Amino acid sequence: MDPLQDITSAISLSMGTAWASGINLYATLLVLGVLAVTDNIVLPENLQILSNPLVMGGAGIMFATEFVADKIPGFDSGWDAVHTFIRIPAGAMLAAGAIGEVSPALTLTAGILGGGVAAGTHATKAGSRALINTSPEPFTNWAASVTEDIAVVGGLWTALNYPYVFISFMIIFILLMIWLLPRLWRGIKKVFAAIARLFSGSRPAPEPAGGGNTGEIRPDL
Repeated sequence: MDPLQDITSAISLSMGTAWASGINLYATLLVLGVLAVTDNIVLPENLQILSNPLVMGGAGIMFATEFVADKIPGFDSGWDAVHTFIRIPAGAMLAAGAIGEVSPALTLTAGILGGGVAAGTHATKAGSRALINTSPEPFTNWAASVTEDIAVVGGLWTALNYPYVFISFMIIFILLMIWLLPRLWRGIKKVFAAIARLFSGSRPAPEPAGGGNTGEIRPDL
C-alpha cells in the first residue's frame, strides 16, 4: 500500500469512528471489535483493546440497552442528553487512537477533530430526535432509530473499505450539518417555548370586541 493510501485510510478510520460514535457509540465499539476478532480488519495498536471479549461484552450489553431506549419517544431524548458527556469524549479518543503512534501533535489533532465531528453528529441526532418526538405516533421515532443504526454500520464499512468515498461523504455531511443545525436549534426553541406556555397556563391576549375598538372611552355627544 502506498503512503498516500495509508494516510487516507488512517484519516477515514479516525473520522469514521468519531462520526459513528456521535450517533451510536456502543454500536461503533461492537462493530469494530467483531470485525477485528473475525480478521476482517487489523485495528491500530491503540484500538486493539476493542477486540477484548470483556470490552465487546460490555459494548454488546450497552448496545442492546440503547437499542431499546432509543425507540421510546421522549426517553430517547433524555438518553441523548446524558450521552452528550459520553459520546463526544469517546469519539475524540477513538479518533486519536485510530491514527496510531505517529506523533503527539498528530494524535492530539486527530482527537480535537474527532471530538468536533462526534459533537456535530451527536447534536444533529439529538436535535432531530427532539423534533421527531413532538409527533404523537411512535413509528417515525422507530424508523429514525433503525436508520441511525444502519447508518453506523454502513458508514464504518465504507470508512474501512472505501476511504475516499467516506471522506467525500464526510465533507458533504459537514456542509449539510452546518446548514441544518441552526434550523434544528430554532425548532427546538419553539418546542420549549410552547411547553413553557402550556405549563404556565398563559394564553394569547383576546382580540378586543368590536373589531378595532381598543376600549377607549368616548365622551357622550
